Amino acid sequence: MLYFGQAREEAGSASEELWFPPGSSIASVMKEVASRHPSIRKLLSSAQVAVNEEVVSADSRLREGDVVAILPPVAGG
Repeated sequence: MLYFGQAREEAGSASEELWFPPGSSIASVMKEVASRHPSIRKLLSSAQVAVNEEVVSADSRLREGDVVAILPPVAGG
């Protein structure tokens, strides 16, 4: 699991190793992340999730060896 921006700050790390069985949904991954890092919950509703560097939807399914990243929205001017 990779965390970027505010998600990294809330998780307290840029990455951590989590294992999910192949076929797990991104929604179930995000539920586990929220239970491990309660302060990250507020970001998940607006964050994008990428698997192997491609943005995916909550109903996407994992395959063995996938790398998941949380990409919070970026604000700037």
